Amino acid sequence: MPELLDQNVINQLISGHYADPFSLLGMHHVTAGLEVRALLPDADKVWLIDSEKGKRIVELQQYDARGFFNGLIPRRKKCFRYQLEVHWGETHHIINDPYRFGTLLQDIDSWLLAEGTHIRPYEKLGAHPARLDEIDGVTFSVWAPNAQRVSVVGEFNFWDGRRHPMRLRRENGIWELFIPAVSTGQLYKYEVLDCHGNTSLRADPYAFEAQMRPDTASLVSPLPHKVPHSAERKQANALNAPVSVYEVHLGSWRRHTDDNSWLSYDELAEQLVSYAKWMGFTHIELMPINEHPFDGSWGYQPLGMYAPTRRYGSPEAFKAFVQAAHHAGLNVILDWVPGHFPSDAHGLVHFDGTALYEYADPREGFHQDWNTLIYNYGRREVRNYLAGNGFYWIERYGIDGLRVDAVASMIYRDYSRKEGEWVPNQFGGRENLEAIDFLRYTNQTIGRELDGAVTLAEESTDYPGVTLPPESNGLGFHYKWNMGWMHDTLDYMQLDPVHRKHHHNLMTFGVLYAYSENFILPLSHDEVVHGKGSLLDRMPGDTWQKFANLRAYYGFMWAHPGKKLLFMGGEFAQGREWNFDASLDWHLLDDKHGWHHGVQSVVRDLNFCYQQNRPLYALDFEPQGFEWLVVDDNENSVFAFIRRDEQGNELLVVSNFTPVIRYDYRIGVNQAGHYREILNTDAEFYCGSNVGNLGGVDSQPHHYHQREHSLSLTLPPLATIYLRREAE
Repeated sequence: MPELLDQNVINQLISGHYADPFSLLGMHHVTAGLEVRALLPDADKVWLIDSEKGKRIVELQQYDARGFFNGLIPRRKKCFRYQLEVHWGETHHIINDPYRFGTLLQDIDSWLLAEGTHIRPYEKLGAHPARLDEIDGVTFSVWAPNAQRVSVVGEFNFWDGRRHPMRLRRENGIWELFIPAVSTGQLYKYEVLDCHGNTSLRADPYAFEAQMRPDTASLVSPLPHKVPHSAERKQANALNAPVSVYEVHLGSWRRHTDDNSWLSYDELAEQLVSYAKWMGFTHIELMPINEHPFDGSWGYQPLGMYAPTRRYGSPEAFKAFVQAAHHAGLNVILDWVPGHFPSDAHGLVHFDGTALYEYADPREGFHQDWNTLIYNYGRREVRNYLAGNGFYWIERYGIDGLRVDAVASMIYRDYSRKEGEWVPNQFGGRENLEAIDFLRYTNQTIGRELDGAVTLAEESTDYPGVTLPPESNGLGFHYKWNMGWMHDTLDYMQLDPVHRKHHHNLMTFGVLYAYSENFILPLSHDEVVHGKGSLLDRMPGDTWQKFANLRAYYGFMWAHPGKKLLFMGGEFAQGREWNFDASLDWHLLDDKHGWHHGVQSVVRDLNFCYQQNRPLYALDFEPQGFEWLVVDDNENSVFAFIRRDEQGNELLVVSNFTPVIRYDYRIGVNQAGHYREILNTDAEFYCGSNVGNLGGVDSQPHHYHQREHSLSLTLPPLATIYLRREAE
């Protein structure tokens, strides 16, 4: 006879309130031998099968009509491999019992996960196809330390939380279970009985694939293979390399014209990659592709941090898109959002009934601007979840850089909050010390383990040392977006040229701090949304002047110290504000001799000119790479400067931001010789007025600007020109 079991325990198990299923289910030593117990709701009959012999041993008795079976195997003391032959009416199946397998997490992994220093937590948490004891199945692991019970539910068990309750590893709060016969592609969730007795269905925080809204289940998906980092990709990210970034929202770069549907990853690999390469960009930056529930968040409110969105295809297809970019010689940057997450019920909010991933106090854990939640960076497991995620995209998908969104909102506790709406740190200050430590840890780990990958900060304040290493009290980013330069120069360009002389410093101020950080000059999606209009729309004047202003501005930007970033549509001067729900206005390029085609051509030529002239990029972050020649001619709104490389080669850049032609404009130069005009944004090819210097000018021994030689130039209206001294 089987041992008499506590009916209260069985009741708890069947009702889904028993937290230790392995203590009851599976094979156990009892006084009379071995006893096997199973919970199989709706089953009529269950036989125990000896796996090695393939023979029935004993029929399990139905101990409880709700599906609890047990049976005694007398005179056997040694546990053995077994299966269960389960009869449901006229059908029967032979299954492997999940409760005959031991613990999954190794001690070292358990320790590192609890400590928050596991470099690759995604290798242990989440759902992983596995083969244990010669049985194929999937291991499931999820962190929910305060839950009363967690079960795996899915299409393989009728979404019934009674069938597969998990084992709690009390030392770290992780629940785990190996379920035989579950296969890749099957849907699953975790059914969580939280600390308050409430039951909810949760997507897997570590899911490698997820359903697209409005569906919310996770999919069993294999961990992508590692992508080796090539020397070419590493060099393309270097501080002394030309970096010209094309920022893209995949859902609105281009759409199918017949039904406005999205392009797939495969189509984007063919069309977007070839276009970016043809345009001369060196990098593609993707707005977040993590799975997200709301299209209108553009991906900046992600829930599936480890899952590429299915809007455009499978994870394999996204990986192939990245590979296509690499084959074309383009690096890929991913916008990454560790700053906040939405409060959708299937996500991380109060995951086990407590504020597990978020701060408990809304003054710390709620973003008023975005109606989202803020990660608790002081919790080791949360830091591990996020830092591991950044590592994952680089190592497993070949992402070359992470642009970290909204850094200022992370590092300041009073970000966008009034007095009394925020909690000071332990020293009474406004800095979020836990977030700062998290960023340093993440940047340091990526820098140490994934040499060649870079991190980029969208940080809108003057926080010191964003791109300094942590050991120098910095945050450890490789690059920082120069938001100040962007705001100042756009403010200048929006002015009528007659008023620009009164705001001359807006174009020169950026050089005063250009070497305080490793800057990227961004004209991002943030500048063409929320009523700001397009870049073209913000330029003053009639149609000719609008386009001329924009071309001149781009010429100034591409020559200014700092790497470059331009949001899609800006390269051909889209006239309307960006709409995430529609394609860019590619029809504007139908006229091959039109204004928009002219801007596209100048951006393309700027990119190639930039790459082909080392002085424009080699010393971006060194003062010797830049020298003002004309900095104070506010009356004429003219700027002139030299860009220089390590060998002393120089390139002269002159911008005239008035619609007036400046004849015989003299500029002192450091070196005598012939200066060839290699780019002129007023060229007829760009739909300009074709004023210029007939291909180049010779220097004259005419002392000017404290220099022995000078050039007499014709400055075209609303234009920027590049002149390169030719070798003698």
